[in-house]
Amino acid sequence: MCFSVSPELYREAAVRLCDGIGCSDYFSGSIAFTYSNVDCRLTASLIVYRRTERAPEGVSHPIADLVPVWWEFHTVGPDGELLNDFSFAELKSYAVCV
Repeated sequence: MCFSVSPELYREAAVRLCDGIGCSDYFSGSIAFTYSNVDCRLTASLIVYRRTERAPEGVSHPIADLVPVWWEFHTVGPDGELLNDFSFAELKSYAVCV
């Protein structure tokens, strides 16, 4: 049985990943959280590309792209590890971080 990664789960993983990245241009580590009784863990090494945006309020450097060097996404339910259909390309569409 394959655990289907929902848009809400991608959104949750993206928010947590953006928090982990912070202002850095590189991320290497893990984020772990529970989502609907399923323990999730994203482990990744990522190159973070940023763009510069200028506005009257100031300058910001939001993420323009995330390039994975390596990644894996694990899901574990009450009965053990669950295969999943996680896609890093799909996660990137939710990773809008400032």
